[in-house]
Amino acid sequence: MAEPSYRPPRLHRRDNPIKAKTLQDLFKRYRRPGDLVFSLLFLAMCLFLAFNLADQTTWSKGTKLFAQPALWPYIAVTTMTFFATLHLVSGLMSPVMPGRWKEIGFWLRSFEFAGWFMAYVYIVPKLGYLPSTLLFSVSLTYRLGYRTPKQLMAAGLFAVTVVVLFKSLLKVKVPGGQLYELLPGALRSFMLTYF
Repeated sequence: MAEPSYRPPRLHRRDNPIKAKTLQDLFKRYRRPGDLVFSLLFLAMCLFLAFNLADQTTWSKGTKLFAQPALWPYIAVTTMTFFATLHLVSGLMSPVMPGRWKEIGFWLRSFEFAGWFMAYVYIVPKLGYLPSTLLFSVSLTYRLGYRTPKQLMAAGLFAVTVVVLFKSLLKVKVPGGQLYELLPGALRSFMLTYF
């Protein structure tokens, strides 16, 4: 006699652990810390772009709509402005969550790295490409918490590799450093050419 085949038990709707969601549940939104500030800044940027769009793009006479130079920028900026407005409205209607200023402080910390880059751009014409890149790579590596001699030497090796690759092999024009002017003639021209 054959054994009966296995049949999974039937689940009735009341036994089903997956609850049906309403449309309102699916679109419920929770405001995250810093969300309102982000939506305000993003909407301000969109409005700035929208008000300056006419000066930046043109509509050509006698050109088909989809070939117009201004069409896609207008579509993009209009769409961004519409969704930025929806984001702001939904943020205003959502319950407030604590931690906004902590989140904004986290965002502002990223400006430190823009400062590092600006300092690097400032010191390259003064010290030269190789010394500036060495100083920048090792300092930034140390700042990020990699402080063993092996890690700092790897950063220095990376800096030399970048300089050789860009200046010698790819022939990227980088301004010579004022520090190189103090070197003797042959060494000065070598450093200006390759480092």
